[in-house]
Amino acid sequence: MHDPDPGLFGPRSVTWQMHADPMMWVAGVRALYLQALHPRAVRGVMQNSDFRKDAWGRLMRTAGFVATITYGTTRAAEKYGARVRTIHRLLRATDPETGEVYGIDEPDLLLWVHCAEVDSYLQVERRSGLPLTDAQADRYVAEQREAARLVGLDPSHVPATCADLAAYFEEVRPLLAAGPEASDVDAFLRHPPVPAPLVPARALLWRRVAALAYDSLPAHAHELYGRAAPPQPAVDRRLRTTGAVLRRIPARLRWLLPPRHIVKAMARLGPGSRPSPYELRRQAAILDGPGRAQR
Repeated sequence: MHDPDPGLFGPRSVTWQMHADPMMWVAGVRALYLQALHPRAVRGVMQNSDFRKDAWGRLMRTAGFVATITYGTTRAAEKYGARVRTIHRLLRATDPETGEVYGIDEPDLLLWVHCAEVDSYLQVERRSGLPLTDAQADRYVAEQREAARLVGLDPSHVPATCADLAAYFEEVRPLLAAGPEASDVDAFLRHPPVPAPLVPARALLWRRVAALAYDSLPAHAHELYGRAAPPQPAVDRRLRTTGAVLRRIPARLRWLLPPRHIVKAMARLGPGSRPSPYELRRQAAILDGPGRAQR
């Protein structure tokens, strides 16, 4: 009998459990804010896409990539990764000051985008109340080297623990700046153009999501954007409150929205594959309990 394909991560991974949480949408917006602070990386995006008119599309494509490699079959994930690598290989960006033309698939740029995403996902999820132990957070960073491989990075050169990730950000911090492209991203995320019928929703929902995502950035990012950093305890309280509200929405209802990656994965693998914070707690009790944490 053929066993169903669990994909690159599978239900026992931290990735499988964490990526189903609704706060991932806030984390995704935080990642955009953070990624925009690397001038060479954000320049590649702005010069090769219609970000100002299709930022929603970019956000949805990123969400589609994350969902496919998390919950899709191995074949679907590898196929998506190959497509991303092919697109990146063909694209170039130009430094307006020096005239240098460079490929957007440079490992340093891909690594920045990857690390900004992983850090944003972990920061928002943990600070909003998802029950992740330190060991599970390290495990998540290590698991995400598979995602890095799919976009063309050598996993052995990608952070494998939270400490590695923190060291990477310290190393790259002198390269960061809020240039014109970062200002464009900031302006869009704060006040995105929407059709007239959606203006009330933008005021009621989107601005709160974008503000919370921005406020959760590290202090040096606020400094680069030119706005004072809010007190972290206050931001953490808002993250926990938002997380509590969003997690009250029945998961089955949230997962029915297209493209329904999680529902399809559960149909493929059975009800035992259902993502749940309780699974994270169960794994923590097994893996991080007394006498077992370092075994």
